[in-house]
Amino acid sequence: MDHARAAISNLFSGEPMSYTRFSIARQTDGDNSHVEMKLSADDEEGGEAGRPEHLHAHVAQPWRNGKNLCFLLIAAFLLLLIGFLIGYLSYRGRMQLAAKCLEGGGKCEVTPTASYLADGDETEEEEVPGPPILYWPDLKNLLSTKLSDRRLEENLKQRANKNSFEAGQSEDENMAIYIHDLFKSFFLNQVWKDKHYIKLQVKGSTKNKVSVVEDGKEEELETPDAYVAYSETGTVTGKPVYANYGQKEDFQKLEKSAIELNGTIVIVRAGKITLAEKVVNAKEKGAVGVLMYLDPYKNTDDLVPFGHAHLGTGDPYTPGFPSFNHTQFPPIESSGLPHIAVQTISSHAASRLFSKMDGESCLPQWRGGLLVCKMTVRSDKQLTVKLEVNNVMVDRKILNIFGAITGFEEPDRYVVIGAQRDSWGPGAAKAGVGTAILLELARVISDIVKNEGYKPRRSIIFASWSAGDYGAVGATEWLEGYSATLHAKAFTYINLDAAVLGTNDIKISASPLLYALLERTMKGVNDPLISSRKLYDKVGSSWVKSIVPFGLDNAAFPFLAYSGIPVVSFGFYNKDEDYPFLGTTQDTVENLKAINSLYAHLRAAAEVAGQIALRLTHDHELFLDFGRYSEELLAFQEKFLVYDQDVKELGLNLDWLFLARGDFQRAANALRRDIENSDKENKVIRRALNDRIMKVEYDFLSPFLSPKDAPLRHIFFGKGSHTLQSLLDHLQLLKTSRSEVDLNMLKEQLALATWTIKGAANALEGDIWNTDNTF
Repeated sequence: MDHARAAISNLFSGEPMSYTRFSIARQTDGDNSHVEMKLSADDEEGGEAGRPEHLHAHVAQPWRNGKNLCFLLIAAFLLLLIGFLIGYLSYRGRMQLAAKCLEGGGKCEVTPTASYLADGDETEEEEVPGPPILYWPDLKNLLSTKLSDRRLEENLKQRANKNSFEAGQSEDENMAIYIHDLFKSFFLNQVWKDKHYIKLQVKGSTKNKVSVVEDGKEEELETPDAYVAYSETGTVTGKPVYANYGQKEDFQKLEKSAIELNGTIVIVRAGKITLAEKVVNAKEKGAVGVLMYLDPYKNTDDLVPFGHAHLGTGDPYTPGFPSFNHTQFPPIESSGLPHIAVQTISSHAASRLFSKMDGESCLPQWRGGLLVCKMTVRSDKQLTVKLEVNNVMVDRKILNIFGAITGFEEPDRYVVIGAQRDSWGPGAAKAGVGTAILLELARVISDIVKNEGYKPRRSIIFASWSAGDYGAVGATEWLEGYSATLHAKAFTYINLDAAVLGTNDIKISASPLLYALLERTMKGVNDPLISSRKLYDKVGSSWVKSIVPFGLDNAAFPFLAYSGIPVVSFGFYNKDEDYPFLGTTQDTVENLKAINSLYAHLRAAAEVAGQIALRLTHDHELFLDFGRYSEELLAFQEKFLVYDQDVKELGLNLDWLFLARGDFQRAANALRRDIENSDKENKVIRRALNDRIMKVEYDFLSPFLSPKDAPLRHIFFGKGSHTLQSLLDHLQLLKTSRSEVDLNMLKEQLALATWTIKGAANALEGDIWNTDNTF
């Protein structure tokens, strides 16, 4: 070794090898630092005299130069060889990883990351070991392998032989305790209960009654066991009028037929829109009551469904406020309460009522499955319907149950998976299916974390809601109670309710942010009916066009429209044939099992939900397609352009609205560039970029409206005049009935839409100095 060292030393002026010492010191005048560099082979004390004499002897012998050169060449060759081997092995490893990624069809991560620094921590990042690499194809396969049809069946059987799981009652509470204990047995990191004290309207001691009064004689039509929550109580009478599904266009057809609606009791059939929406439409036309029946299907003539008439979600007597026990409730109620009498009846009772009506026959497309269908009665016929509603208000305590797997890198960022637990009646399809999937996903994902080494970057919360039958009350009260934190921490909600109601078709409702992930997921899950086919093949490449709009009956709706959290609801159904037992006493496990390959479909739905949750906690970058809203805004702009000249004739213009859309597009492009140019291993930068992504949905909640007065503030999915759809409806009046246009309201709508979109663009841009307010 001494020989080699001496040879290298000879190469540099024949002296032994030197070292370099850097001295960095601040100049006394406060100027820039200077660097002092000293080359020396000696320590400061010994100098040249401190060097051993045998090294001088080696340097002084020129006859050894040839041998030293040989050593030098050998050392150089070895260094080159080692470098080549290191480079080859590194390249080979990357190629193997790339092949594995391509096989999985998704994004892969090469380098694991460490835990993030807490907000406000200015200390240097500590190098800690990251989570072991578990590549996406392996994780996806683990989920698919561990999901069990048998376990799903066992979970569903918990609802067998039970008559009701009404919110706040014993069976609902027993099921809550059962789920809580199961979460504990899965060794979830956190398991807890959330109590709320709410007002519910329930069936009174005397049954509600529907009668027909003809020529002064009253004949009882039906005294159903079911009832409609939040109906106006008391007795009303009126002439019967049939309004098909009770949609706005149905009432418009009646008006065109010169059928009087004021003071009537409207008959509608279930479907198309929620019962609450049917009631509101009827009330707007002056009706004093509403009767709804199920279209007859096989042996369902005597079935009467349960429902609620609140046009909203949550406890209608604490709108905008959480129903905690210590809350001092203000003396207000939701504007969505109907204040007209509502009751559900059987199709058999509906047929008897139609047989007594002697007016014009129904339109062919309005008939449904009834043999006899009449629109109304003759003006001179003395026939009315009498409706008695005896519901009562009660105070109830409900429990939401939660379990959490905490993330290893960002535990305060979480995806929520939830399902309704309560039901009026057995609720096998309405609540049992979702609860069965929820429990199985909690078991499987916990097992993957505990036993397979998966360390999710972000947390996963499993939630079991109560009072879902009354309008997603449990879920909404949770959102209202923790609204200040949830919008900043929860980045996706996955709804499992009624995930299997058939087999022929797939029903999808989702935020545009999740379209790309949902499509990727469907390409990786097999169709339960044809194992060689993927779910994506079943829905087709244009599946986005068949997206089902969110309704008030979907528990995901308040997460999206109230809290601005991206949501997805996925399930199997038959498009041309509704599941007939939903919301009735016949929604039993036995009737549900009549669905072909029931448990295979439950498993497929669980796999879709599980893949979405795992993918959102696996990747460095949140798998949310923030650029998709640019396309949604462009689609609205194309619709608005039709009315551009009409708006200008009013002294207004749409330019500012279009400029705001362009700003959002540019902000999305800028964020995409920031992500591409960022260091994915820098935890602070990655967290900041992900925060910008996850806030996109929230930024479409109009900040100019009060959450108390207009809780559903989302301009795409909310309810009210602030939405883009409401603006479009108002603009359409410019072509059809310009005299009905409210100019001041139109100005307000344009301002709200423009500045909400502009605000979303500014937030997406990032730092305030990057925003462009030149418009």
